[in-house]
Amino acid sequence: MINIKEELFQIDPYSLKKNDKENIFFDHIKKLNAHHIKYCKGYKKIMNFNSYKNMQFNRISDYPFLPALIFKMHSLKSVKTDNSFKEIYSSGTSSNAKSKIYLDSLNSKNQIKVLNILFSKIIGKNRLPMIFAEQKPSEKEINSFNAKAAAIYGFSIFGNERLFLLNKNNEINYSELETFLKKNSNSKFIIFGFTSSIYNNLINKINSKKINFSMENAILIHGGGWKKLENKKISNRLFKKKLESKFKIKKIINYYGTVEQTGSIFFECKCGFFHTSTFSDVIIRNKNLEVENIGKEGLVQLISLLPTSYPGHNILTEDLGTIYGEDDCECGQKGKYFLINGRAKQAELRGCSDV
Repeated sequence: MINIKEELFQIDPYSLKKNDKENIFFDHIKKLNAHHIKYCKGYKKIMNFNSYKNMQFNRISDYPFLPALIFKMHSLKSVKTDNSFKEIYSSGTSSNAKSKIYLDSLNSKNQIKVLNILFSKIIGKNRLPMIFAEQKPSEKEINSFNAKAAAIYGFSIFGNERLFLLNKNNEINYSELETFLKKNSNSKFIIFGFTSSIYNNLINKINSKKINFSMENAILIHGGGWKKLENKKISNRLFKKKLESKFKIKKIINYYGTVEQTGSIFFECKCGFFHTSTFSDVIIRNKNLEVENIGKEGLVQLISLLPTSYPGHNILTEDLGTIYGEDDCECGQKGKYFLINGRAKQAELRGCSDV
């Protein structure tokens, strides 16, 4: 059995400097690769096809990666089906293709531990009252465990009291919201939602005149859904400006993550960048799949220590991004800091089929 070194769970997740982190990652990714080759037939076949045994590995970037879209086409798991704890599905695309991710109890446990460590850096160690800017997931959604329901379920552990903003008719629960704010608005509380849901339900739909209590003590966490706002010309800066103007919410934190690498979440720092942690890393590659320099845009490659039940430890996403530095962000956190610039055009992904 392969697992993360226990000492990594005990240190600040943004404290490791470049050399120390590279040594840990190089060793662990080597072990993860061997683990998935041994236990995942599909992954072994891919590695053999690409002559994995003949490759030279001097840096983390030398290790082979999988295109994220492969999880839409193949079932890749490193656990026996009867030992699978959860199967998480991404939202469908226009082609109805969905990524299917297999999680066993160990993988799920580590995800929760890491999410707790990262989230505690934002809210502290105590659970807080929590508003979800969503409808409560139906039994069908919970049982099918799609990515949206999984995210709501995962973040819900940080709430000691939970309110879903929308009722079954997709209308604002004004009476319940009023009761919640009357009780909790004088101290910190969390608002969580997907970016498009925050925009639609909080910024657009809710009538602030019907609320008699302040939201200025809220910590608003949101992620995903930017694609739906592109046509509206809503940038991250304008998004925050609208929330601060309407509700006086000042602490607004965006996060980035993918269902294909569940558990590797990158939270936005006070300087506006996403940060890698002791459990994650990012590499940018150009259209020829060569490693790109700092400050250059390219395809985002994500590396994580978490995936043990499926070979998602090293994936090339369909996103474009730019790394702006490492260990020297003005926020004080160590690690690489980067931004996501949007979705890659199909032409930019054509080389992935050769990976």
